[in-house]
Amino acid sequence: MAKLASLPLLRLLAALTSLALCSCATTPPGPPPKAEHVLYEWYDDYGPGEVKVKIDLGEQRATYTRGGREIGWSFVATGKEGHGTPSGTFRITEKIVDKYSNRYGWIEDEWGNVTNGDAKPSTPVPPGERYMPAPMPFWMRLTSYGIGMHAGVIPKPGETASHGCIRLPKAVAPRVFDAVKVGTPVVITH
Repeated sequence: MAKLASLPLLRLLAALTSLALCSCATTPPGPPPKAEHVLYEWYDDYGPGEVKVKIDLGEQRATYTRGGREIGWSFVATGKEGHGTPSGTFRITEKIVDKYSNRYGWIEDEWGNVTNGDAKPSTPVPPGERYMPAPMPFWMRLTSYGIGMHAGVIPKPGETASHGCIRLPKAVAPRVFDAVKVGTPVVITH
């Protein structure tokens, strides 16, 4: 008697399964999800040794080491044409968590729409609009003339984009900021 009761149940399950499979087969597949760039990897062991930073301008990539051990890497965005990032050996001379540029920014209207994305403090501001200095969070100064590392947008990994500073991916900048100190060496090469 138990076998007879289970036969209709099995037929019902088979019919539902075939309907489910048919409906999946008739749905056209959508485009695959867009791949995102991996902008950094951070695997600091917080062990012994001093942190050092090396930036390759050709690859637009930074490598971070502690006591000779690699502790991470990231894409960077350095100076675009006309705003080159200098090469050489530098040391971090200043660290500020919440800094704003005194040289570059943008102009926005009263609704926050950017009307000039590449403005300076001396750029004339139309009535009803305002100049906004560019934020440079997790600022690490390298030169006396305004070049440093800070969190920023990396619009196209592997390509330049800044006014000379070294932009770090927003998610890794606080980690780098915490790992370095005033005096940490930074080597920038072509």
